[in-house]
Amino acid sequence: MNDPTDRDMSPTPRPADPNLEGVPHIQARAAPTLATADAQDFVALSVEELASSHIPFLLAGTYAVSAYTGISRPTKDLDIFCKAGDFNRILAHFKSKGFDIEVEDDRWLGKVKQGEHFFDVIFAGSNGTMPIGDAWFENARQMDFNGHKVRVVAPTELIWSKCFVQLRHRYDGADVVHVILRAHDQIDWRRLLGHMEVHWEVLLMHLLNFRWIYPTERDKVPDWLLDELLERLAAQRQLPLPQMKICRGRMFSRIDFEIDVKEWGFADVGGEGELRQEQEGALL
Repeated sequence: MNDPTDRDMSPTPRPADPNLEGVPHIQARAAPTLATADAQDFVALSVEELASSHIPFLLAGTYAVSAYTGISRPTKDLDIFCKAGDFNRILAHFKSKGFDIEVEDDRWLGKVKQGEHFFDVIFAGSNGTMPIGDAWFENARQMDFNGHKVRVVAPTELIWSKCFVQLRHRYDGADVVHVILRAHDQIDWRRLLGHMEVHWEVLLMHLLNFRWIYPTERDKVPDWLLDELLERLAAQRQLPLPQMKICRGRMFSRIDFEIDVKEWGFADVGGEGELRQEQEGALL
């Protein structure tokens, strides 16, 4: 057995990922399937490099869904979450190792590539609603993955990360209800409500979707949460309509709701739009 004092104790440019001691361990119920052995090798190498970089990261996306739900489905890549401050460090690390890198959108997304294979590096939601912060790491789980103990995003934040993925060609609502079904006892519902405080109606939509899909499982969502959201809805219905025409559909899909802001006078998520016609005269 090697003497532990023989380890290389030279300083590293970044501190190691916070100690995993005390981080709840989960046994993954399943893992996604990859199309080829080359893809499997790329994933294994990528995780090896991430672990050796000592830059904190979270395993998310399909791998997290499979771990919590037991659903095994094909996937083409990894989703790696990190804090904004570590985004450039991860890309720079892989560039120094000979990988190709791409900053696809400086607001939230980069890619690490090797030939036809790649993984996504994500530090926020594409619509600006979901910055990855310390709380994501403080509430994460850990699991064994390709010979390493890695942090995996907690069910609470996993749901948050998928609530706004509603495009014509991709809809993650099924992932949301499956995580609720299979990991409801691990969800911090008050924290989830806090994450979605501004967009509580989106959370309500997903919860009603869950109730409709699984009528025998309605008790998986706490009564207090549904009561709170329905009370908000009841109070909202007593208010006058907003004066500014806005289209929040752009938070789901900028392409699918493009006509709303280009031709129909609705404001984008930010910016000015038209006033409702019946109120324009009174306000001018």
